[in-house]
Formats: sequence, C-alpha cells, structure tokens
Amino acid sequence: MEIKTKNARGLLLVLFLGQLVAFSLAAGNFASSLVANLGVNAPLTQSFFVYLLLTLVYVPILFHRRQKPRIPWYWYLAIAFIDVQGNYLFVEAYQYSSITSITLLDCWTIVWVIILTWYVLGTRYSFWQFLGAGTCVAGLCLVLLSDARSPDVQDPGKIPLLGDALVIAGTVCYAFTNIGQEYCVKKNDRVELVAMLGLCGVLVTGVQIFLFERKNLEAVAWSPTMISLFAGYAAATFMFYNITPFVLKMSGSTLFNLSLLTSDMWAVAIRVFLYQQQVNWLYYLAFAVVAIGLIIYSLNESSSGDGRAESTEAVALYQQLPSEDNSKGSCSNLDGQERKQQEEAHIC
Repeated sequence: MEIKTKNARGLLLVLFLGQLVAFSLAAGNFASSLVANLGVNAPLTQSFFVYLLLTLVYVPILFHRRQKPRIPWYWYLAIAFIDVQGNYLFVEAYQYSSITSITLLDCWTIVWVIILTWYVLGTRYSFWQFLGAGTCVAGLCLVLLSDARSPDVQDPGKIPLLGDALVIAGTVCYAFTNIGQEYCVKKNDRVELVAMLGLCGVLVTGVQIFLFERKNLEAVAWSPTMISLFAGYAAATFMFYNITPFVLKMSGSTLFNLSLLTSDMWAVAIRVFLYQQQVNWLYYLAFAVVAIGLIIYSLNESSSGDGRAESTEAVALYQQLPSEDNSKGSCSNLDGQERKQQEEAHIC
C-alpha cells in the first residue's frame, strides 16, 4: 500500500509539473503568435533572449560550485544547436499556420521520442503505452486533415500545410534534445544542464542572428508592445526550461511530451476568445482523441516504471551475488575445511 501511495503521489506530482510546463508553453506560443501577427519575423532573436536569461541565472551558480563539468562541453553544444533549430522552426511556423495547429502538431515529438528512447536508451513500452501514443497520433492526423481541407480564411496569406511541415520538422529536433536532456539530467544534475544549455544557446543564436536575421531586426519597430511581447516570450520559455528537467528526470521524455498536450486547450481558448476566430470542429475531435491517448499512456506509465525498476534491482542483485569479495568466498571455504577436519577428528 505504501508503494502504491508513493507511486500515486509521484504520478500526480509529475502530471502537475507537466501542466506547469504546458501552461508556460501555451503562454510562449501566445506571445509568438502575436509577434507574427504584427508582421515581425525574428525567431532567432526571440530564442536569444531566452538563452541569455538562462545564462545570467544559472552560469553564476555553476561558477560558484567551482567544479568541472561532468559531461563534455561539446555534448551540451550539440544539444543547444539542435534545440535552437527546433525553436526556430516552431516560431517560424507562426508565419504560415494558426496557434491551434502548431500546438497540436508539436505532439509529433512523442513519435520520435518513443523511437529514440527504444533504440538509444533501451526503454521498453507496453502494449497499452503504444496504444495511448497511437491514439494521440490519430488525433494529430485529424489536425492535418482539417488544415488541408480548410485553409485559414481569416488570413489568406498564410499557408497552413507549410506551417505544419515546419512544426513536424521542429519536433524531430525537439525529440533529439529531449533525449539528450533526459540523459544528461539523469547522469548529472539540473543546474549544469540548464546553465550549459543557456550558454551554448547564446553562442549559437548569436552567430545565426549575425548571419541570417540582421535585416529582419533592422525592420522591427521596437514599441513598448513589441518589447513586452519579446519579454513575455522569454519569461514563459524560461519557466519552461526550468521545469522541464524535473519532469524528464522523474518520468522521461515520452510522458513529458504527452503532458504538453493539454497546452492545446489553451491554444483553442486563445484563438476563440482573443482572436475572435472560429475553430474547425475537427480540432475539438482531435483534442478529445489526444486527451484519451494521454490518459491511456499515463495510467500505464507507473506500472511500466515499476516493472523496469524491479527488473533493474533483480539484475543488480544477480550481478552482486557472484561478484562478492573473494575474501568471503575464501572464508566460507576455510570454514568448510575446519568443519570437515573436526568431523574426521570426532570419528577417529
């Protein structure tokens, strides 16, 4: 009963943190959509301020520890580079597609994460977990069907399918970064991961802004509204990067991405109540299907985790028995010899 209570509390904590991450993601998406609607196309600059904020907060803490990084710096650089490309593709997608399509389609990360964790980390999933993830993917296919059949009538200049393609490409990048972050946070601590991710992200975005985005920045009219939108995106995404390592360490990449699906509810509310735009009925059906898939997967996550933990303990115990110190083995042999000698003496 105590184990079941701990598992239930742990699952509730993970789901709660997942909702905080989902809320921060929805807030960042809202800020990015407003920036795109104002005609500004500066995705790298938006990401730059996020990484700069992470650097200013966490790098001094890392220096205060006065210890060398436990993971080579080039691994963090690779993770940051892929993460920057994923952020760029997602923010750029707002130029062509709606906030509802983008927030639903970002769940394609689940598919890539399952494939990568299966082959890279050796994670094994049950039939019900596959069924839950497959149900989520079915809901995402309804989004693609809706965007293909009904282009955005509120803005004829948008190309929904192009935006969808950018999001799906971005999910591939996010899948790699999620796996890399999960590996680093489970082998190391959270502070080093976030600090190095922020520092390397500043370097990567700074170089790419200088090469590709200087002209777009010169055309931006920096009004108080625009500055507040950039600051809001940076604050929401900063919160996202702070909580993400906790969820990755406690549950893993798959349940983390499944928990983000509830951000779609906020996206629909933003589009209906703030933008005064109609939402295709397929979006509601897609959200319902995706929510059912999340429930199926999360209910089987704890049982699968227990099975993995039990098998790991069994393997460790099995490995420990033959690897006991030779002194113990030799002592047992000596005791056996002494008992044998005593028995022979007694017989004599």
